Order: sequence, then structure tokens, then C-alpha cells
Amino acid sequence: MGLLERLRKEWFILGIVLVIAVARLEPAVGVKGGPLKPEITITYIAVSAIFFNSGLSLKTEELTSALMHVKLHLFVQIFTLVFFPTAIWLFLQLLSITPINEWLLKGLQTVGCMPPPVSSAVILTKAVGGNEDPPCLVSFLELSWDEISLKQQSSQMSGSERVPEALVW
Repeated sequence: MGLLERLRKEWFILGIVLVIAVARLEPAVGVKGGPLKPEITITYIAVSAIFFNSGLSLKTEELTSALMHVKLHLFVQIFTLVFFPTAIWLFLQLLSITPINEWLLKGLQTVGCMPPPVSSAVILTKAVGGNEDPPCLVSFLELSWDEISLKQQSSQMSGSERVPEALVW
């Protein structure tokens, strides 16, 4: 396999590396309020475009078939929402007896409780030629779960801590 052919095959991973390198060189472009307006373009436009594009390619029969994979969906949800946060919690208990900064541990705890990025499962599955129906459904389920939990958290907070309603949408 020649270099050019390999580059064409691995275009997505190379694109990610390129974007990371550009962001490292010029981080001001992607900051909140910067020229790319990531608070709008990423949150609403990019994620919507990814799901719209994936939805256009889904066939009803394949979607129904993916919906019937109950064991897969249960596994992914339990792994993402129960196993991983529990493993991180146990890891943090171990790290808490070391001299690691308390705020670093709190940051790890926060990241450990967050679900994975919604669109990455769909994009990476599509990039390797896999069946993107299950990741679409799993991402939809996680989005629905996140929306419910954000609304519950927002209703329990005082006025100054409240999550803006636009973010909970």
C-alpha cells in the first residue's frame, strides 16, 4: 500500500491530528467567543449536521434491527453510566491517599461522570466502515438521558448556579 493510498484511507484520523496541531498553534481561533463561535457552531450546527447526515444514510429496516439489539444497548448504557463512573471513583479513592492536588482529583471525578462525546461514536464507526445504526441509537439514548439529568440538576440549583435553559434544550 503506497503512502498516498494510505493517506486517503486514514483521512479522518489525519484530519483530527491536523486540527489538533492547528489548535495548538493558534488556540484563539477556537475559544469561546472567538471567530469560530464554538458555543454555537459545535453545540448546535456540527452535532446536528452529524446526526442529520447519519440519519439520511439509515435505512428503516436497519434502524429497526439496531433497535432490537437490547443487550448491546444495555451493555453500552451500563458501561457508560455505571461501570466507568464506578471505576473512576475507585481509582480516585486510590489516588486520594497520594499527594496529588485535590482539584485535579475533583476534575477527574467530573470527567469520569460525563458521558462520551455524542458524535464521536457515530463518526468513528462510520470512518472505519462499521454499522452506524447502533451508535446513532446509543447516542440518542445518551442525549435523552443527559437532557433529563441536566433538567433535574438545574431545578435543584439556586438561581445563581442554574444552568441556562438554552443549554438544557
